[in-house]
Amino acid sequence: MERPDIAVEKVDVSAYSIPTDAPEGDGTLRWDSTTLIVCEVHAGNQTGLGFTYGNQATAFVAHQLAARCLLHSSALDIPRIQANMLARVRNDGSRGIASMAISALDIALWDLKAKAFSRSIADLLGAASDSVPAYGSGGFTTYDSQQLTSQLSGWIADGVTSVKMKIGANPAADLDRVRVAREAIGPSAKLFVDANGAFHAREALAFADKFTEFDVTWFEEPVSSDDLAGLRRVRDHAPAAMEIAAGEYGYDSFYFRRMLEAEAVDVIQLDATRCKGFTGFLEAAAVASSFECPISAHCAPSLHMHVACAVPQFRHVEYFHDHARIEAMLFDGFMPPRGGKLMPDRTRPGIGLSFKHRDAEQFLVWRSK
Repeated sequence: MERPDIAVEKVDVSAYSIPTDAPEGDGTLRWDSTTLIVCEVHAGNQTGLGFTYGNQATAFVAHQLAARCLLHSSALDIPRIQANMLARVRNDGSRGIASMAISALDIALWDLKAKAFSRSIADLLGAASDSVPAYGSGGFTTYDSQQLTSQLSGWIADGVTSVKMKIGANPAADLDRVRVAREAIGPSAKLFVDANGAFHAREALAFADKFTEFDVTWFEEPVSSDDLAGLRRVRDHAPAAMEIAAGEYGYDSFYFRRMLEAEAVDVIQLDATRCKGFTGFLEAAAVASSFECPISAHCAPSLHMHVACAVPQFRHVEYFHDHARIEAMLFDGFMPPRGGKLMPDRTRPGIGLSFKHRDAEQFLVWRSK
């Protein structure tokens, strides 16, 4: 196949603040809206689509990076552009907002490259599997028992076999909430909990022991992800059937290597919307593979189903309520789980999505000029 010669002609960046359908919260934070950052890279006759979730400032950084590192560059030379973006943010720091901006642009470039060759991302990268398991994620600490029961049982009715709930905002109520969740999903479904770093190691271990009554098999961020010694302590002393997971705040492969060298987790979580896009995700997956550590994708299910299919022995993708709702609202081509699995539509090029500009306009908070 002849290599298309396409240079980036234009990059559009926009930010949208979408209200949640109910107040949401976890062990350490509450929110009532989510900001979606959309990057569209134009080259030849194609438009590459990428996005991330983060502060509105991410859009401005992405706009600046696009002007300095993407315009007039070959859209196919993603490693070169990635290196140029990293060099550009050297003095500002390559993590946090800068990393999320790079992520959205990188994903847009991969989407454009796949479209240039009329292939899906899964086909372009090469698939290790045709689909990946999904687990339902929500169960916010702001939910009452009725909301919690309705959401979790709804996922089970749809064929999802694992669900996750938030804990830690009100520890005194957590055991009762976990009991409600177990009753809602029945005895055979897997139940995960996520504290978002709300506990100290001693508290987390006490809860881990109590959660065994409800057959909790996954304890995510029982302590802060920055506390690698605390994570290792919880992992070493938690019930044998309970996996300890973290990693969603990792922005580069160095972070993931330190976490794995500390033997802090049983499963590491990667997020392509934070860890420098599909390029960074695949780099981090290679690091995890060298430690023989299973990988789970954090949030943004419409993006992760593609890159996850390219990673051997991948565990699952988080079907996060907030992001799944936004992606269903604002992207044509959205694919919900079927039979508990996410399966990319490989007849559609790229990530298989197109942005609904008109539908999103009501949520617009910033746009590049």
